[in-house]
Amino acid sequence: MSPSITLERITALLRQKGYKLTRQRRAVLQVIVTSHDHMTPSKIHEKVQKIDPSVGLVTVYRTLEILTGAGLICRVHTDRTSRSYLLRRPHGHHHHLICSDCGRVVDFTDCNLHRLEKRLAAETGFRTEDHILEFFGCCSLCQETAATKEEDRA
Repeated sequence: MSPSITLERITALLRQKGYKLTRQRRAVLQVIVTSHDHMTPSKIHEKVQKIDPSVGLVTVYRTLEILTGAGLICRVHTDRTSRSYLLRRPHGHHHHLICSDCGRVVDFTDCNLHRLEKRLAAETGFRTEDHILEFFGCCSLCQETAATKEEDRA
């Protein structure tokens, strides 16, 4: 992908793959391209409604499927049932620290997994094309809140 991810660039890539860019899909794309946060489909829908109230939640989900399949956005599993999405940035892959309490997602890029990938390839014959690394735990804010509640109980 080019160094600058723009609505026009994504539109061109999708057209190249044979997708039509309807008014509704453009509204979804506009929300995703202008956001720097991980957003759930319902949050994306909420923002899209301000641009075009005729866009339904099903259209948001279908557009997210297309964008994920095209490798233009990444999907984050914030818990067992919830997902959020973020536009892939051109600076390379990134990974996630996910708070199991509040759902906060923190991105990081350093994941020195080269040796592990080589060892897995040697042991299994599996050729790795890409990877996703997500750590689940408790963010510092939730830890502080839990500590404060514990102190209040004491």
